[in-house]
Amino acid sequence: MDVANTETQPQKVFRCKRCRRIVATQDYVVPHEQGQGEKCFEWKKRDGALEADKKPECSSIFVEPLKWMEAVQEGTVEDKLQCIGCKARLGSFSWAGMQCSCGTWVNPAFQLHKSRIDECALSRMVPHA
Repeated sequence: MDVANTETQPQKVFRCKRCRRIVATQDYVVPHEQGQGEKCFEWKKRDGALEADKKPECSSIFVEPLKWMEAVQEGTVEDKLQCIGCKARLGSFSWAGMQCSCGTWVNPAFQLHKSRIDECALSRMVPHA
């Protein structure tokens, strides 16, 4: 294998906005199909601005359970997820599942709010085949 013939591939990492600690990488993100937005919520939770053509954007990412999630390690069924570095609230989890802002039900759900984390690119060296 030729070491000089390597390609740099960026990988997404997610960091706590407060202390910049890495809380997840793209490898642990659980993808889900985008739902139908407000149509999926109870009528009390709708704001009345249903737009048929507009695709809802997810306000969170869902990840696999990770070691830093203390409440998960303690065996709790559902709780808040706090950064292990600064104790900032990053999201929540529920083994029973929860609904994404796009309307899709994710089960089990380990949700990190995009407003509480930063998405960064981290490059890594991958051998060229």
